[in-house]
Amino acid sequence: MDSELAALATNHTWTLTPLSSCKFPIDCKWVYKIKHCADVSIERYKARLVAKGFTQTERLDYHETFSPTAKMITVHCLLAVAASQHWFIHQLDVHNAFLHGDLHEEIYMSPLLGLQRQGENLLCRLHKSLYGLKQASR
Repeated sequence: MDSELAALATNHTWTLTPLSSCKFPIDCKWVYKIKHCADVSIERYKARLVAKGFTQTERLDYHETFSPTAKMITVHCLLAVAASQHWFIHQLDVHNAFLHGDLHEEIYMSPLLGLQRQGENLLCRLHKSLYGLKQASR
């Protein structure tokens, strides 16, 4: 959970602000997963903060959800060309890839328990995309 919160803070995912009068905050939750090695031993524990995007309203919280994806035939053709030309192929894994997408809509999220300040009614205004949002894959 600490590494996930550190990644969110590093990417400036949100700022704590008072709620706008015409917006409703969406909730969030932690999703936990255990990653296993090939021999079924535990590799690591993974925690991800996920927005409850199913509560978002179309045209109010999001406008577009389409994101371009590569077809498998395109990947096969690229690999065939690389093999015939003896090109070196390298794999890249981007950690927290969803957290790099900028949001164009004004979306508020209820703060986590650790972010709530006593006596203040602040919400997290999202600047970057979170897992679970309708427009996250965009």
